[in-house]
This record gives sequence, C-alpha cells and structure tokens, in this order.
Amino acid sequence: MDKWKGLAELVTVEQWRAICENDAGYDGQFFYAVSTTRIFCRPSCKSRTPKLENVRVFLCAEDAMDAGFRPCKRCKSGGVRLPDEDWVAQIEAYIGEHYREHLTLSRIADGCHGSAYHLHRVFKAQTGMTPLDFVHEVRIREACVLLETTEMRVMEIGAAVGMPNAAQFATLFKRTRGVTPSGYRKNWKELHV
Repeated sequence: MDKWKGLAELVTVEQWRAICENDAGYDGQFFYAVSTTRIFCRPSCKSRTPKLENVRVFLCAEDAMDAGFRPCKRCKSGGVRLPDEDWVAQIEAYIGEHYREHLTLSRIADGCHGSAYHLHRVFKAQTGMTPLDFVHEVRIREACVLLETTEMRVMEIGAAVGMPNAAQFATLFKRTRGVTPSGYRKNWKELHV
C-alpha cells in the first residue's frame, strides 16, 4: 500500500515536465516531494532533478508538511526561510542516509537544496565542524559498530562505510580514535568477553 495514499498524487506528464524544466508558471499549482531527501519543492526549484519514482505531488505546502516532508531551503517552498537549526538537522539526516556513497560538499548541497558555500558556512556555525568532517565521523562511528559486531575484515569495513581506500580508512580511524581499526576490535573484545 502506498504510504502517501490520499495525501499525494502521482506525477502527471505535465507536472514532470514542469519539474524538469523548473517552470515557475506552475508555482502555486502544486509542490513536489522527494522521498529520498524528505524535502518538498516548488516546480521552479533549481535543485537537481530527482528520480521520477521518488517524487509525489501535493496541492499545497501544508499537505506536504503533514506527510512529514520539510520545506526546501533553496526555493522556500514552505513560504518562509527554513531555520538554520532545521536545515542542519536535514543535512545530518541526509549524510546519515548516504554516508556509504561518494559524498562531496556539492553533492550534499544538491541533496539538501542549498549552495555548497552556504551549506558549509551554516553547518560549521551550528555544529563546530564542517559537513565533510561530519561525514567522516559518521563513517568512523559506523565502522566501530561493524568492528564490534562482525568478523568482517578491516578492508571490507572501510568499503562498507564509504571508504574503499584501506590506507585512508585506517589513517582516519587512527587519527579520530587513537588506535588502528584492528587495535580497536582487539580492545573491544578484551573488554566485552
């Protein structure tokens, strides 16, 4: 059963064309929401065009918000500017969902509907760390879980958390945790046996 049944409509060909062409003539007629980012936009939004299968249409912003979507920072689809704290939460959620992928500042900004410069500045002001530092922290935190709960090789864990370069993974792990991944696993097992 469609989780948006009754709340959203499937995209028509005309609406999809308006989204792909960022047609401002359709602003006010509908909003589109993207399931992977949990953000909703105006048809004129200049953000990257989402995959059609991830898009649903709402007739008003309130319906999109009621369905759990957040307004876009770029096109201000909620009618007002999204507070920085809310945007940072959105950025953290996006990173939490996509940390296994190759993430750049531009890709995060596209996924969170903002400019790379503004995203970097706001994120660092709110959290004290850069978005890419946060990506590394999420990856290392997830690597710790895998080191504690699996018998995967260190190289496999690095790849599983989005760092296929084993040397880079081991260096980052040691810099942030003060011990190599193998040493971390050994210490954890000694404390929990």
